Amino acid sequence: MSGHSKWSKVKHQKASTDAVKGKIFTKMANAIIMAVKQGGGTDPDSNFKLRLAIDRAKNANMPKDNIVRAIERAGKSGESESVSEIIYEAFGPAGIGILIKAVTDNKQRTVSEIKNILERGGGVLASQGAVSHLFQQVGLLEVEKNSRTFDEIFELVSQAGGIDMEEEEGIIMVYSTYADLHKVREFLEKHAFKILSAELYFRPDLQLNIEKTDLSEKIDKLLIILEDTEDIQRVYTNYKPNV
Repeated sequence: MSGHSKWSKVKHQKASTDAVKGKIFTKMANAIIMAVKQGGGTDPDSNFKLRLAIDRAKNANMPKDNIVRAIERAGKSGESESVSEIIYEAFGPAGIGILIKAVTDNKQRTVSEIKNILERGGGVLASQGAVSHLFQQVGLLEVEKNSRTFDEIFELVSQAGGIDMEEEEGIIMVYSTYADLHKVREFLEKHAFKILSAELYFRPDLQLNIEKTDLSEKIDKLLIILEDTEDIQRVYTNYKPNV
């Protein structure tokens, strides 16, 4: 199966820039609020979505005080009711599929901004279901390979309940079912794996390989602008740049 796009590298590189701008902390705070709303409660030990949101905030170098304040805000009556999570579907240049996860307190503002970005970047907003059928919602763990061989890790991932894995530059991407992410993570942690990140992820069934040209640069620019938008939490695509 095709899996983790090399586009992920661009997202990791963007994270530090976003942190400097301060936008990333707003994104992380909103993710925490949604995790409390969806997962039920402010205790990360019993709310796995909140644990993922906190881990992601830490990976983005969000200060502990900011994380605590976001959890406290989320726990206040009515605070989480003002925001909602929406998955927008779009097509980009060359017909690539894009899923845009947004958290917003103003749906009209957010959809208008996304439409404008897409139109300027050669994309178009799609109807519900037009793009999402090209993806599967799975769990994704990024772990350090260290001294283990690929076969050794594959055996452990299989025991953990993982459904697939890939290697990229010393990083192992472990895929699980949506429901088993927590179980697979705990198993790998018990076997001394260093977990770099864990998230619920939209994985494309097939990827569109596009050579590095003016077209690929146009796609990269569009995806970066979407990622940099404050209301947008995550951008998933079946685009795979050939680099």
